[in-house]
Amino acid sequence: MTLPAPTMNARAVVTGASQGIGRAIARDLAAMGYNLILVARREEILKELADELEKKHAIVAEVRACDLADETARAALIEELQGREINILISSAGIASFGPFLKQDWGYETKQFSLNATAVFELTHAVLPGMVARGTGAICNVGSVAGNGPIPNNATYVFTKAGVNAFTEALHYELKGTGVTCTLLAPGPVREAEIPAEEQSIVDKVVPDFLWTTYESCSRETLEAMAAGKRRVVPGPLSKAMNVVSQFAPTGLLAPVMGAFYKKMGE
Repeated sequence: MTLPAPTMNARAVVTGASQGIGRAIARDLAAMGYNLILVARREEILKELADELEKKHAIVAEVRACDLADETARAALIEELQGREINILISSAGIASFGPFLKQDWGYETKQFSLNATAVFELTHAVLPGMVARGTGAICNVGSVAGNGPIPNNATYVFTKAGVNAFTEALHYELKGTGVTCTLLAPGPVREAEIPAEEQSIVDKVVPDFLWTTYESCSRETLEAMAAGKRRVVPGPLSKAMNVVSQFAPTGLLAPVMGAFYKKMGE
């Protein structure tokens, strides 16, 4: 099994393409010859990335400045994608909040739900019929190791990511035999390869560098997993360790420890 072949008319859609995992995957897809639709809120950054990729790889990179948490803006993008030949979808856009649920800004929490969950749900539905009809396509939804279980003081985020995890893995099995694959990317902590000392968090300082996953290595592992038709990819040693612990450690022991850590992150 391989990824769908790049063609002149087909497009690979990458949300959250202005930074992090989304930007890294967009760069790797461009290097593989895929024409792109880059989606994020910050148009200027997207245009810079599009210019870079078009000049370097001789591909087409379209820019769609869109706040996927906004229902109206999201609907306009979905209407366009339904009429386009989309052969790859990477849903990477997402945000998080930390601290007690009742103390969070409700507007931000609802925005988080719309971006992390509703947008993934609706974009998947928008491109899937065309992929199945053509008998080829690949979808990757970015969930999280955090979606494996309850994490106090991260409640809305784990709510959205648990849904994305289960939704994506369910579709993986539903789509067998259609020529379309659906892969869950469930990362733990991911960061830049190098972080200045003054910008390092307490986690950056405590966890050895070799345990971290960079955006670039995360992208490579993800695209390899998609090409192999895998159900779930958990990139990097730290993420893999967190994945195992979160699935097998007693919730009554793990949740309070994780909750205390996430509470400090929200302070």
